[in-house]
Amino acid sequence: MAEAGLHLTDEDAVAQLAAQLAPQVRGGGVIYLRGDLGAGKTTFARALIAALGVQGRIKSPTYSLIESYRAGGLAIHHLDLYRIADPGELEWLGLEELQDDVSLILIEWPERGVGALPAADLALNLVHAAAGRTLFVCAASARGEAWLAGTSAFHSGA
Repeated sequence: MAEAGLHLTDEDAVAQLAAQLAPQVRGGGVIYLRGDLGAGKTTFARALIAALGVQGRIKSPTYSLIESYRAGGLAIHHLDLYRIADPGELEWLGLEELQDDVSLILIEWPERGVGALPAADLALNLVHAAAGRTLFVCAASARGEAWLAGTSAFHSGA
């Protein structure tokens, strides 16, 4: 459950890191994406979804709250909870039905859904830096630890 900070120089670096993580998450799990507006949460999610094999437009779920995709046998659910005022509002999304062994759930603004969300395997926090962003990564489960162990960028300082 150690936290590591990586400097990412620009959006391309954010997208490259997401692409490097993609092979590790093909078995499903839950990733929390935290950070201020414009920090790169959606950039990371879109790049990860594309790296998993989704083609075509990958929409931001800012207004729909959830966008779902399929890549091979993997169901991918991208949630953006920015507009949620109370975790009780998530009840109608049917989150418990999204969780199975072959679903990857990406959740932006997870702090707005505390108590109503599945536990994270990996928590990513993107912070604006003087030049680029700093990404703080915290594995929150054995699955998350395995994801980090299998992704070289988390060992080399990106």
